[in-house]
Amino acid sequence: MGLSAEQIRNSLDWVAAREPAIARAVEAAGYPAPRLRPRGWHTLLRTIVGQQVSVAAANSMWAKLEAELGTNMRAADLLARDFDSLRACGLSRQKQAYARSLCELVEGGLDFSNLPDDDEEAIAQLTRIKGVGRWSAEIYLLFAEGRPDIWPAGDLAVMAALGGILGLDERPDEKATRLLAENWRPHRGAVAIFTWHWYAQSRAPV
Repeated sequence: MGLSAEQIRNSLDWVAAREPAIARAVEAAGYPAPRLRPRGWHTLLRTIVGQQVSVAAANSMWAKLEAELGTNMRAADLLARDFDSLRACGLSRQKQAYARSLCELVEGGLDFSNLPDDDEEAIAQLTRIKGVGRWSAEIYLLFAEGRPDIWPAGDLAVMAALGGILGLDERPDEKATRLLAENWRPHRGAVAIFTWHWYAQSRAPV
């Protein structure tokens, strides 16, 4: 599972002691709640199912998929279904291709309980799956495995929030966002969770 509330708090306190802007933002916005997902390939499959659709549509497709394959679905069971069976669950041709890529790698030995300890190596393994880019891999490693130094610098909300927190004139791009957080290693995961928390509060109606 992901980082606990205590881990997030301790990591943010560590960063805040070194970065006054983070300290001020945490004091104003408070500590964020944990973001937890189950470890395993089902979590990435659910991410694929939910890509580019509403939460309601994603939940509906997932319910149909569970009805078709069972709540403890196996990769082999999905691979055994034909196009029309999965289409009836709401999966487009593209989503089916991504889901099959994931299941083929699982059947081929991709072990979600034994991903490399090195974050970049783990990201490289996960991005072998069609439809899983760096962002999806980073979110999985942060929310499902609780890796403390994951920093999804390409996330638009992270970029926007960081610009606001640091008082920058404009939103930093991905490269700048990555550089700005270098001194926060190895606690960047908690800062990422905090930026989403800060961003949501900054956009909430007063």
